[in-house]
Amino acid sequence: MVTEEIVRDALNLVEDPELMMGIVDLGLVYEVQIEDSKVKVIFTLTSMGCPVGPWIAEQVDLAARGVDGVEEVETDLVFSPPWNPEMMSDDAKFALGF
Repeated sequence: MVTEEIVRDALNLVEDPELMMGIVDLGLVYEVQIEDSKVKVIFTLTSMGCPVGPWIAEQVDLAARGVDGVEEVETDLVFSPPWNPEMMSDDAKFALGF
């Protein structure tokens, strides 16, 4: 059975190469929607001009597809609300000195 926790754990293996931290811990994954074997991931980037944005988008898709039981993946890159450091997990804030 596909659960949000399993998908988020898989997505957190995708690291922002500049910050060297998982995208879930960074607060970049806004929502994970699951309907049977279909997963939709709504995510953002730290900035609209993020140079690794296309790579992160590809990795989000691959990570979600890698979860057992997931047959279809939809990704939605959004910039509203804009990301800010307050969205990070407490561990990420500590590691990055916030």
